[in-house]
Amino acid sequence: MFKKVLVAEDLDSISIAVIQALEELNVPVIDHVKYCDDGLNKVKKAIMDNEPYDLLITDLSFKKDHRKTILNGGEELIEAVNEVQPKIKKIVFSIEDKSYRIKSLFYDLGISAYVSKGRNSIVELKKAIEGTFRNEEKILSSDLSFSFNEKSLFEIESYDISILKLLSQGYILDNISNEFKATSITPNGTSSIEKRINKLKIYFKANNNVHLIAIAKDFGLI
Repeated sequence: MFKKVLVAEDLDSISIAVIQALEELNVPVIDHVKYCDDGLNKVKKAIMDNEPYDLLITDLSFKKDHRKTILNGGEELIEAVNEVQPKIKKIVFSIEDKSYRIKSLFYDLGISAYVSKGRNSIVELKKAIEGTFRNEEKILSSDLSFSFNEKSLFEIESYDISILKLLSQGYILDNISNEFKATSITPNGTSSIEKRINKLKIYFKANNNVHLIAIAKDFGLI
């Protein structure tokens, strides 16, 4: 079983349940943070101390308060952690149920498991932790039934429309990233946005960004 796990969750009632589940799985070192910035700092310090975390479990949504933060959600935390420790195992534990957003976590951010918060979610989380430890991939809690096959991989949603609209206005990657950060759209890192644009081009069989914008206009998307 994992030796050192970091839990990023801002609600005490949920974090207590997650920590208890980890204790029942005999994880010896469990750390908890309520802010994504603190989570990234802990990951960095653990690497410096040569005692890195084996697993990150994070929510996606974190309630804003008086404290100013750089990382404002779980996707931003995962993206930042990937920069310093790309091989760390990652599980998302969230109420989000949109298939595109969940799929993007697997394909763009490299998570191992996604567990939807609900009545039996702690049981599902324990199964996901055990499966992740066994190096299983694309683990979903049982209440999520969508498929990962190529035909159902891609769904055009508001996130894609936002990218297409900004591209059509002449925005480049850095500009789109800054705009998304300003409006709290995630994922908002340049690498995630670039991957999404490339997938859009593949899906629409576009040769370049200009061709992609033209096709999107033909479809009435922008």
